[in-house]
Amino acid sequence: QVQLVESGGGLVQAGGSLRLSCAASGRTFSRYGLGWFRQPPGKEREFVASIAWSSGSSTYYTDSVKGRFTISRDNAKNTVFLQMNSLKPEDTAVYYCAADLFGSGYMRDSSMGYWGKGTLVTVSS
Repeated sequence: QVQLVESGGGLVQAGGSLRLSCAASGRTFSRYGLGWFRQPPGKEREFVASIAWSSGSSTYYTDSVKGRFTISRDNAKNTVFLQMNSLKPEDTAVYYCAADLFGSGYMRDSSMGYWGKGTLVTVSS
């Protein structure tokens, strides 16, 4: 069982930065690939970024955030991060982290075993 709790959301102006964190419970954190997803207002949830299980040397991003967002993990602290730079109004969404046992690469909603409750990011123009 893995419990995930996101933090770090808030209101930021376009061009600004935020760093999201997701703290996980459990002693097998390194066995989980971790993904960040987001759900813009009135739209479906979408994949944003992932980091592979174990050392997390492999990362994957959706095209719209490449070069602006960086996903990382700290296995010693059971935490995954999403550094978001050059934010745009279209990045406004509820951001969720999720875990997939031995996961890596592009992640689908249906493959994620555990989800956090989300944190709201609002980017003003």
